[in-house]
Amino acid sequence: MDLQLSGQHVAIFGSSQGIGRAIAQAFQREGCLVRGFDRVAGEGIETTVGDVASWSEVSAFAASFPRIHHMVYCVGVSSGKFGFPFWNLDPSDWARVLDLNLTGAVRAAHAFAPGLIAAGGGSMLFLVSVAGQIGSQTDPPYSAAKAGLINFTQCAAKDLAKHRVRVNALSPGMVKTDLNQAVWAASQQQIPEAQRQDYETWASEKIAKVAPLGCWQTPEEYGSMACYLASHHARNMTGQTINIDGGQVMHA
Repeated sequence: MDLQLSGQHVAIFGSSQGIGRAIAQAFQREGCLVRGFDRVAGEGIETTVGDVASWSEVSAFAASFPRIHHMVYCVGVSSGKFGFPFWNLDPSDWARVLDLNLTGAVRAAHAFAPGLIAAGGGSMLFLVSVAGQIGSQTDPPYSAAKAGLINFTQCAAKDLAKHRVRVNALSPGMVKTDLNQAVWAASQQQIPEAQRQDYETWASEKIAKVAPLGCWQTPEEYGSMACYLASHHARNMTGQTINIDGGQVMHA
């Protein structure tokens, strides 16, 4: 399938590792001009080192593009604590998680919307989570932030539709990332040491329990879908949340 993306400019937040890196590499393979924004530089990806919590840094990154076709926000930060029940957390644990997962995405959208409008169209893609759709009790601040981002995706899609800018969300399930391992680490602190599990055992049991297809998802799957959603093949897709989750989230 010819995605016809060659030569297009793509900005990716969270490009240096995990799913964000896989998305950046997928766009590079399609011949796109990819630039990333992350806390650390990514190997093989031109990266602006910065903080998504800083409006000045995010807006300067956007201003550095002579032209923009697609923007991807792939940032996921947990509280680092096990949030079941929710009062295991302190209200102060929420601010950073909401800021980086939700408000950071809003900053990115504000920064890149003018360029996409000026270009006469393009796309935005936000990485969300199954946790934002099912009320996951594992990390309530993270779940709430991703739920908010799904809603913002729909708001932005409506606002930008007349400018031919499409806005979608991509929702991962169980993927071997630093974030997923942080969830495992936090969960093990809540049980007696003799009952604790190594990461692979914990993950395998969780996948068997929550994912009907019974297998891991891989970063490369999200890279392929991100490119598809940016392409002309998805020209009538906007305001959607696409789940690549092994069947975890099924809406009747």
